[in-house]
Amino acid sequence: MRRTVSLTAVATLATAALALAAPVGQAAQATTSHGVTVAHACAAPAKGQMACNALQVTAGTPRSAHAESDLTAAAAPAGYGPASLQAAYNLPSATGGSGQTVAIVDAYDDPNAESDLAVYRAQYGLPACTTANGCFKKVDQSGGTSYPRGDSGWAEEISLDLDMVSAACPNCKILLVEASSASMTNLGTAVNTAVKLGAKFVSNSYGGSESSSDASYDSAYFNHPGVAITVSSGDNGYGTEYPAASPYVTAVGGTSLSTASNSRGWSDSVWSGAGSGCSKYSAKPSWQKDTGCAARTVADVSAVADPNTGVAVYDSYRSATGWMVFGGTSASSPLIAATYALAGAPSAGSTPASFPYAHTSALYDVTSGSNGSCGGSYLCTAGSGYDGPSGLGVPNGTAAFTG
Repeated sequence: MRRTVSLTAVATLATAALALAAPVGQAAQATTSHGVTVAHACAAPAKGQMACNALQVTAGTPRSAHAESDLTAAAAPAGYGPASLQAAYNLPSATGGSGQTVAIVDAYDDPNAESDLAVYRAQYGLPACTTANGCFKKVDQSGGTSYPRGDSGWAEEISLDLDMVSAACPNCKILLVEASSASMTNLGTAVNTAVKLGAKFVSNSYGGSESSSDASYDSAYFNHPGVAITVSSGDNGYGTEYPAASPYVTAVGGTSLSTASNSRGWSDSVWSGAGSGCSKYSAKPSWQKDTGCAARTVADVSAVADPNTGVAVYDSYRSATGWMVFGGTSASSPLIAATYALAGAPSAGSTPASFPYAHTSALYDVTSGSNGSCGGSYLCTAGSGYDGPSGLGVPNGTAAFTG
């Protein structure tokens, strides 16, 4: 059973590293002033497990409900689709990404992953991405075909991830690596398998509480020079999660994305649920220069994650209803991974997490919004230049994601 919470309630959970400890089904239900109610896709995890960062709109009409229909001739499902996302972030999706493979790492199996992906891509006129044509591949955490048990919540997460890679980089190949469970050990093993199989871009849309074990996880699973590894920053507002806090990954925050009467045509503000803050355990990477946190600061960059300005997703496994609207930083992580892929393969031995810090002018700065209370500091409040919830900003093309 999914736990249902309002967008406002999500933001009030900022004091918890994982605000998912309540027994399944016991979270409060409410609506925001916009009338949108959301539910966590994945059930509350057991202690020591990771939670996926996908939020499904279960009631109300998000502001992005009709955006795609405004940009395309045919009626489209509610939520932002490829045309909107490509326009908002100035992505060269029609020409970029050929030959690149983006890996998606999630827990458990989605038996309908390939068929659901086909529905999404056909809806928006994207080229087919199938096992038969070599575009899509699904493996277990060891690289084989002994898939784990199915899980409807993580299946929704998988559909969200596959659809967002497709939206941003229709020409990319997609590798889905399914971990046996949501433990960091199994998910980390899946990351290593993705890299072993040749992926130069690996998206991880999950997180959990930081711990003293994080340094060992860093060396075992995330230290892959020449590979862009993205991780969602969390959906619980101000507060840090792991592996977003790893110094070897690009931590991806979340924004509210709306059309605007400016030269860009779009505007991003900090989403109140986006994770951010100062790590308790992870050292500060050399390229991060903010002075209010002596350790690793989350996040690095961001993209749309607010369910009220959510994205269209198709999923049909078990209790899913087909077309849905999703948010959460589970949307922004694969979007940024695909943006890295559009920019081209990182050079051998490079550190892709540092790339945006060398190209800050190639990002749209996010200067409004907050994700919690931190004494008004940049760690939870947007401002000019770097801030915790949005990092350096959102993509303006791909230049910020090149070495």
